Amino acid sequence: MKLKKIMKNMTVQVLFAILLGVLFGQFFPKYAVELKVLGDIFIKLIKMVIAPIIFFTVVHGIASMGDMKKVGRIGGKALLYFEIVTTIALTIGLLVVNIVKPGSGIDISKATGDVAQYAEKAHDNSVMGFIMNIVPDNVIGAFASGELLPVLLFAVLFGFALTAIGEKGQAIISLFDKLSHVFFGIVNIIMKVSPIAAFGAMSYTVGKFGLGSLFTLGKLMGSVYLTMFLFIIVVLGFIAKVFGFNIFKFISYIKEEILLVLGTSSSESALPRMMSKLEAYGASKSVVGLVIPTGYSFNLDGTSIYLSMAALFVAQVSGVDLSIWQQITLLFVLMLTSKGAAGVTGSGFITLAATLAAFPSIPIAGMALLLGVDRFMSEARAITNLIGNGVATVVIAKMENEFDPNRLEVDESAVKSGNIAYN
Repeated sequence: MKLKKIMKNMTVQVLFAILLGVLFGQFFPKYAVELKVLGDIFIKLIKMVIAPIIFFTVVHGIASMGDMKKVGRIGGKALLYFEIVTTIALTIGLLVVNIVKPGSGIDISKATGDVAQYAEKAHDNSVMGFIMNIVPDNVIGAFASGELLPVLLFAVLFGFALTAIGEKGQAIISLFDKLSHVFFGIVNIIMKVSPIAAFGAMSYTVGKFGLGSLFTLGKLMGSVYLTMFLFIIVVLGFIAKVFGFNIFKFISYIKEEILLVLGTSSSESALPRMMSKLEAYGASKSVVGLVIPTGYSFNLDGTSIYLSMAALFVAQVSGVDLSIWQQITLLFVLMLTSKGAAGVTGSGFITLAATLAAFPSIPIAGMALLLGVDRFMSEARAITNLIGNGVATVVIAKMENEFDPNRLEVDESAVKSGNIAYN
């Protein structure tokens, strides 16, 4: 009975599928390479829901701020903080992957006949062409063709317009929130077949490239975990120190939420408790209500680190050598697409697909190599996202003088008993 319960855990299923894939790829390489289709189907399923998910989450993230005149100061500071910190996270990810080069040990160009044309596009991508492609000729056409940057632009404009009409737009905001839950429900259904996709992708990887390719994936995963650990301790730790609180004590305070996220691989699973905990920690209810929901769309530090490292990893294994200017362009693309991610399982993989779709220099086929280990990096992403948003909320509250440290002394037991709840 206990074994049956363990096998129902998605992480265990993916791990088991990976091990089977390694064995199948090693002993039956001829048949293993044919299983690439399993990973390809999974990628197509993910791409199917990218555009509507990013549209609904970005619109809701902007519109949920409410009256911009009323909360403009707090919202403006929060957005500026989000942009600075996530840009630091993206930059650190790019720097680490350029130094470690986790994708240098494998080249999938022999497996994808069209990689050469992707490499050519890397040289043809001009900054002006990139900017022009952001503006869609037709909004419906952008959704239909899966052009993510035009969808993002339209979502931002829609969100600000929805905020401007005030109370009249509440029904639309509520509808979009419900629709986003529906689409994430679709993602949850798709993620149920991720063990099958992981088996196919790992079988293909080992069958085509040999066991040596596993070392490359291990280097990527180790690099991602190390980078996120250093980001939390060094970057977030420095920010916390500047604003008068200790990152280690803060992490200890939210340890239950961290364990919940570790078990579910989703920072959203801890959202209600996190809001209550931050209010109990000393942040005002108004700051918590504005910063946390907005942060779940605009301040995903862990996802930002993963996106920059994974995107450049795919470029490395695809034999696409990006110049410094192309990497800067990639950074700007990531600054946009990372804001469309949500804190649920698989969101980082979805947004990576969005990034590569918007940056055709890098072949999206290379994502198949990440399927086997994405689930495990998802946990690191979610925990980093959770801590990052918690730190952001405390920082904004302190900046606005809406932080009462005395509240912590009386509210911890109330949080545990459930008497403090965010409404």
